[in-house]
Amino acid sequence: MTDNDRLRRAALAIWGTIGLIGLIMIAATFLTPLRIEWHSFLAPVSCGVLIAAAGWFYRSVRREPRLGAVLASTSQIIAFAAVGAPLSYLAATAGFPLQDALFDSWDRQWLHLDWSSMMQFIAARPRLRLVLLLAYSSFAVQTVTTVFALGVAGQFARLTTFVVAFIGTTLITIAISALLPAVGPWVLFDLDPAMANGFLPTSSTSWPVFLGLRDGTFHTIHGMNSEGIITFPSLHAALGILFAAALWRTRGIKWAALALNGLMLVSTPAYGSHYVVDVIAGVLIAALCWIAAARYFGADATAADDLAARSADRSGVTAGEPSVA
Repeated sequence: MTDNDRLRRAALAIWGTIGLIGLIMIAATFLTPLRIEWHSFLAPVSCGVLIAAAGWFYRSVRREPRLGAVLASTSQIIAFAAVGAPLSYLAATAGFPLQDALFDSWDRQWLHLDWSSMMQFIAARPRLRLVLLLAYSSFAVQTVTTVFALGVAGQFARLTTFVVAFIGTTLITIAISALLPAVGPWVLFDLDPAMANGFLPTSSTSWPVFLGLRDGTFHTIHGMNSEGIITFPSLHAALGILFAAALWRTRGIKWAALALNGLMLVSTPAYGSHYVVDVIAGVLIAALCWIAAARYFGADATAADDLAARSADRSGVTAGEPSVA
């Protein structure tokens, strides 16, 4: 099997996975109290379809494979996000016992860290809070930047590796969160915002949703503005590793990506209401998914990626996407 064959099969597998998750969520509406607000999915679905169509146009008509790769991968991530967030809601309804006390004990006994002390240290420093907030909030921008940078650079194997690792990491994280659910240290310690100078994490809006899914008072799935409800492992930290790994061979931005995502890891316990072990678990999952995908697709073989890009430029077919007759 050639490298291009692997990338094309990966594209089919990605869309197949997205479709399967969509079917699971539809089935869940018949088997659980969850209900889908169908109209809320109109915008992401329409956007994903239009971008996918544009990707096909630039691959098959205009013969601009690099732009086609950017558009195709963007449509995959949009489609996956539309079904992945509802899947995390379904996982939360499993109702397994909360593990907050266990994760806090791991922080204290294994890492010798006191989460409340770390929180107060950050809260007392407005400039540090601002820097960490910007890093934590860079998730969406980094997703777009990573796809764009890899596609324009012709690093098609690395782009496919990123998308596959992104999906794999998210699915593993969701599965673990169903078995080991937690609401986070802010709720565990019942912290008063006044003690932290009014500082609250950006994840505070997710608590009512998570608790409502567990007790049955929240049962509506929206296609837009879904809350991030996963505590252990930290998906934010995991994707920070994937951003940095994906851009490591991209000149001009790899060091900036490493620094920004280093700050993202530091910001995650405070702004994401995560235990430090959540961050460590997310990092390990992301690293394993990246290594597995990179070895399969040859993402670390720069010469091979350059050859694939040159071949795609000549043929007008984007590596990683099924050819269209």
